[in-house]
Amino acid sequence: MKRFLMPALVVLAFSATPLAAAELVTTTLTIGTHKLTAEMATTPAQMQTGLMNRFSLKTDHGMLFVYDRPGPLSFWMHNTFIALSIAFISADGTILNIEDMQPQTDDPHWSKGPAQFALEMKKGWFADRGIVAGNHVDGLNKLPR
Repeated sequence: MKRFLMPALVVLAFSATPLAAAELVTTTLTIGTHKLTAEMATTPAQMQTGLMNRFSLKTDHGMLFVYDRPGPLSFWMHNTFIALSIAFISADGTILNIEDMQPQTDDPHWSKGPAQFALEMKKGWFADRGIVAGNHVDGLNKLPR
């Protein structure tokens, strides 16, 4: 059975939605020599909202989606206004693939293998730093599960 997850990629502070960015726990991750801060989406509501309705991201900031177990993941950009790149990451922290996603589209972007994490950053963030599939993301083993 395929697990089709479409977190619709967190909400403006003045939004009526109860999930505000300030409520999300953050973590620091490292890929090679590059550090980043990621808001963590761990609940179904946080995952469904993702980066929807935001218009900017701070430099070296993104969102990490954390799943209970590895499986095929799919993301889309419904109501997302920032062009994003997404890294699908295996349970051991290896980047499986990186996909660029255009704002306000419902096109699915799939992991190329079972992924337990998905990391969204501003479009081009990974490419600008030479980060590619096969690189390792450090700091995931410290996350609460």
